[in-house]
Amino acid sequence: MQILIKPIVTEKLNEQGEKLNCFGFVVNKNANKIQIKKAVEEMYNVTVERVNTMNYAGKVKSRYTKSGVQVGKTAAYKKAIVTLVEGDKIDFYSNI
Repeated sequence: MQILIKPIVTEKLNEQGEKLNCFGFVVNKNANKIQIKKAVEEMYNVTVERVNTMNYAGKVKSRYTKSGVQVGKTAAYKKAIVTLVEGDKIDFYSNI
């Protein structure tokens, strides 16, 4: 089971990464905090201090077109905010 799906790279989380040493990931819906902690430590060779998780439900979206109203739903996902120990960093841009 793949735990970490992708990192979240936004302005808000970049600022938190610099100031608070927190980094965000989209994770598997069935993963718990212990599994997320192990996966981040193995993948990035850092020490995790704390893991906070949030479940996001998909929003219902509708739009008006020539053929009528189209209704859909955005994807539901689980987000994890990982706080690292002082001195550790994750660089998402090192492979670019």
